Amino acid sequence: MKETLSRRLFIQKSITGGIGLVALNSLAAFASPAYSKMRLGFVTYQWGKDWDLATLIANCQKAGLRGVELRTQHAHGVETNLDASQRAEVKKRFADSGVTCVGYGSNFEYHSPDPKILRQNIDQTKEYIKLCKDIGATGIKVKPNTLPAEVPKEKTIAQIAASLNEVGKFAQDYGQLVRVEAHGNLTQEIPNMKAIFDQVTEPNVKICWNSNDTDLLNAGLEGNFNMVKKWIGDTVHFRGLNISDYPYKQLFTLLAGINFDGWILIEASTDPADKVAAMKEQLSLFNKLVAEI
Repeated sequence: MKETLSRRLFIQKSITGGIGLVALNSLAAFASPAYSKMRLGFVTYQWGKDWDLATLIANCQKAGLRGVELRTQHAHGVETNLDASQRAEVKKRFADSGVTCVGYGSNFEYHSPDPKILRQNIDQTKEYIKLCKDIGATGIKVKPNTLPAEVPKEKTIAQIAASLNEVGKFAQDYGQLVRVEAHGNLTQEIPNMKAIFDQVTEPNVKICWNSNDTDLLNAGLEGNFNMVKKWIGDTVHFRGLNISDYPYKQLFTLLAGINFDGWILIEASTDPADKVAAMKEQLSLFNKLVAEI
């Protein structure tokens, strides 16, 4: 009887221990940052600026890149002058290709002290938000570009935030994000981006981390990242993993820490002879880096 009871206790403990181990493993898997959810994409900044839409999509397919942000005024020709049928064709091309149209990279900015220029930028942003919806994109990239010296800093920051709130509210009706690139003289500095976003009220207005050298100033990368991490959206721009000495491994680790599951977009300004090969190289480096985190 004693032997039977001991055997039962052993089996019970083994089962319980096994269940506990499975539970712990499941919990650890759930708690681990979703590195595999980071996706590599491409910005038609320099490498893709001369490609028409068909070539752009084909080259992304060849390189194994899963998404693209269309930069304005590039050879792909996706602009607001497209009519409804042309917009539908762009959407279909992406849907059939397996390459995601991540969004639209505009040059709209909201720092100008001239009310007419400011209004033009806001109104044009709204037109491109409509385009984003029509082509199957999920957001538009905008940017601050400076803090004019002749205007009090606090006034410009408040103006930029108010403009972002206006276009953000408009974008909600079209199911779009407003991605604010950390860009421009002074405005790319993370404390200034924080000052802007402290006044942003629309939940679909997000920061596009831009991997600038200024990210490393003062508080350093981790300190600056933590300063704005609650506003980081679903896009990050970077210059190239073997092109810049920016601490990308640390950045990717920080992104994993907030369970970032968006797009890491190549925005290199170099001019390689074989750009598809360069894209493939970035994908290989990206996969290796992600695997090491």
